[in-house]
Amino acid sequence: MPPPSPSGLFRARSRSHGRSRPQNFGEVDLTPSVVDRLVAIAKPNRARGSAVRKIAALTLAVLGIALLFRGDPESDTVRVVTAARDVAPGQLVTDDDLGISEFSADHLPDGTLTEFADVVGSTVAGPVRRGEIVTDVRVLGSRLARESTGTDDARIVPVRLADAAVSDIVRSGDIVDVLTVEPDTPNEQTNDNKPTILASGAVVVMVTAAESTRNQQEQVIMLALPTEAATRVAAASLVNAITVTFK
Repeated sequence: MPPPSPSGLFRARSRSHGRSRPQNFGEVDLTPSVVDRLVAIAKPNRARGSAVRKIAALTLAVLGIALLFRGDPESDTVRVVTAARDVAPGQLVTDDDLGISEFSADHLPDGTLTEFADVVGSTVAGPVRRGEIVTDVRVLGSRLARESTGTDDARIVPVRLADAAVSDIVRSGDIVDVLTVEPDTPNEQTNDNKPTILASGAVVVMVTAAESTRNQQEQVIMLALPTEAATRVAAASLVNAITVTFK
C-alpha cells in the first residue's frame, strides 16, 4: 500500500481534533470553535476593563453624594411622648397614660412633646387615642389659650352654665358668646331683666364628662378668651347665671 499523501495526513489529524479544516492550505476557516470563543472571553480586554472601572467609579461617587445629603439615618428619628391608652377629656395625665415612640422628624406636628414632665399632671383638653402623639395643645395650658384665641394675652376660664342641657351639647372647638342677666338692670318697657353679652367669640377648649361629676349642674366648660374678657366672665359667674349662644 502506498504511503498517505501529505494532504490526507493533514485531514486525518484535523478530524482527530474534533473540527474540520480547510481542504487545502489556500482556504481560510472563518467559523470559530467553542474553544476559540472561550479563549477569546478569557483574554483580558483593556478597553472593556477601563469602561467597567469608569462605570464603577461613577456609581460609587453618586452613592457617596446621596449618602452625604441623606445624613445619618439615626438622626432622622425623634423620641416623642405618645398616649399609652385612651385618655378622656378632663382627666389628669399620669405616667401610666404615656409612652415613648420614635417617629421621623419630618412628619412630626408642631408642638410635639418629648418629655413626660411636660405632660404628667396636666388636664387633657380633648379625647386622646392610644398611640396618638401628644402635643402642647392637647392639654390645658397657656399655649392652648394662645392657639385657640390667636392672641398672646389669653386665658382659660371655667364656667358652669345655668342650663345643664346646654352643657350636654357643647363640644370642644365650639365658638360661643357668653351671656348673663344682670338682676339690677331691668328693661324699662317690659320690666324684664336685660341680657348682657360678657364676651364674644369664646372658644370651648374642654367640657368635663358628665359621668365625672355627681350631677349635671356641676358640669364645667372651659373657655379660652383674651384676659380682659376672661376676667369679666369669671367675675360674673360668681354671682350671676351664665349661658352661651352658638355661632
